[in-house]
Amino acid sequence: MSAKDDENDGPAAEREVIQGEIDSTDEETLAEEAGQKKAGAHRAPEEDEAPVAEDTKPGLSAELEALRSELEERTHDLQRVSAEYANYRKRVDRDRGAAAEQTTGKVLTDLLPVLDDIDRAREHGDLVGPFASVAEQLTAVTGKLGLVAFGEKGDPFDPNRHEAVAHLTSADVDEPTCVEVMRRGYTLGERLLRAALVAVADPE
Repeated sequence: MSAKDDENDGPAAEREVIQGEIDSTDEETLAEEAGQKKAGAHRAPEEDEAPVAEDTKPGLSAELEALRSELEERTHDLQRVSAEYANYRKRVDRDRGAAAEQTTGKVLTDLLPVLDDIDRAREHGDLVGPFASVAEQLTAVTGKLGLVAFGEKGDPFDPNRHEAVAHLTSADVDEPTCVEVMRRGYTLGERLLRAALVAVADPE
């Protein structure tokens, strides 16, 4: 190789070396910038998530409070409806019972004259034979229906249960007393179907 070739190759080779170093430096710089961008891209969601979480907490609290309020309102509505239904059932049962008692009372009231005839027959000793058996069955049936007879000689006079058709005075009593019963009275449960007709003796 001649000296001229060395002179020509020297500067060119040197330029190639310098250009290689520049290219290498540029590649490293570009790689570093790319790494920073990539790292920034990874960090960006974390930095952005914090404000989103901060913003969503009040919204979730408000929604939860609204749901709790609606649940309490629905619970109160259910309790109110349940109480109204329970009162309705009680009222229906009470009305049904009152209607049944009224119907039973009407039937038994119509039978009272028959029971009066049985009482008179019993007092006169005429309650014998088949008639006695029928009378006992009728008395048993009316008793099962809740009919209760009252009015006996010697009972204290009660103006709410007795109807006085005669008054007299007697030294044998300390208070107004039924001394004679012309017709017995009857009750159905707490309901008075008929007052008893009595003669009353007052203390002297």
